[in-house]
Amino acid sequence: MTYSLQLYTLRTALGEDLPGTIKRVAHLGYTAVEPYNFVATADELAAALAESGLTAPSGHAPLLSADQDEIFEAARKLGIGTVIDPHVERSHWTSDEDIRATAEALNAAAKKGAGYGITVGYHNHEFELEERVDGTSALEVLAGYLDPEVVLEVDTYWAAVGGEDPAELLRRLGDRVRFVHIKDGPLTKHNREQVAVGSGSMRVWDVLDAAPGLEAVVVELDDFDGDIFAAVADSLAYLTGGKK
Repeated sequence: MTYSLQLYTLRTALGEDLPGTIKRVAHLGYTAVEPYNFVATADELAAALAESGLTAPSGHAPLLSADQDEIFEAARKLGIGTVIDPHVERSHWTSDEDIRATAEALNAAAKKGAGYGITVGYHNHEFELEERVDGTSALEVLAGYLDPEVVLEVDTYWAAVGGEDPAELLRRLGDRVRFVHIKDGPLTKHNREQVAVGSGSMRVWDVLDAAPGLEAVVVELDDFDGDIFAAVADSLAYLTGGKK
């Protein structure tokens, strides 16, 4: 399994010293990262990844609200194979019509991305699971309208916060899911309560067992009340140490 790190976790350190932070991530044992909003830093980040021997199988960028060609050009420079839109506002998830429109926008982005050799995906928060259309979660309604080429990156923590059993959700979504975010904590909406993977309430191994064909498992902490590098290191140690 490839374990990646969502670089948003280290956004403060990256803002202070991008090359040094990337080098530190590699020294912690990660072999891959997931950049975010990478257009502005593409050249510096590409150099840092090459020097540290890290890959970027996936990356986050606002595909549905920014210049897609610019995003795909930057992704190609970074070797990112899948560009994932990380957020569509909650107001767009309350009706079948709005969800279909989001799916059509993602489908169109995927067609453009294919010209660059890049896959397109979507990443959820909690509200795509909280919102229901005729009893079905908005995320699953979206999946039903997506072209086969569009993938999902399920944030399993936010799925749990949204009221779903993330393992069951992954089984229902099946091969559509190519990446997952793994994070841990008390399953609340308070980011600073998140903890290193393996230290909270998430049933991490049940989740990973439910999606054996993933391209990468992405570690993320949206925030942390402590030494973030220690939490990042502890998360990888837990995941690579096997089932407890």
